[in-house]
Amino acid sequence: MKKSTKFSLYNRLKSFTYAIQGLQHLVKNEHNARIHIILAIIAIVIAYILNVNYIEWALLFLVIGIVLTAELFNSAIEKIADIVDPEWNEKVKLLKDYSAAAVLIAAITSLIIGCIIFIPKLILLLL
Repeated sequence: MKKSTKFSLYNRLKSFTYAIQGLQHLVKNEHNARIHIILAIIAIVIAYILNVNYIEWALLFLVIGIVLTAELFNSAIEKIADIVDPEWNEKVKLLKDYSAAAVLIAAITSLIIGCIIFIPKLILLLL
């Protein structure tokens, strides 16, 4: 077992660089993540244009964070599964399907919340 080291502010700050590298890799290599990021940017622009309130902003950022977090976990699970068993395997397929389903549920939830926030404002705008 690795021996515990003393707290180091430098090492804690350095750990942020690893997280940023993970985000950069996600954006560069995962096509679905790019789609989610583009849709998040569109939702933020629409929210700004429609002048949403603080609670609506909070909900939007919450669901954006949940979708991106789900996408990160999905990508991590897929990479681990490929390392554990690079050949086709029914159990690995099921694991990947579960993690993809988590992203789908998060995305559908964010879509529903977006509709709840945006549709009434768009109706008022058109009337």
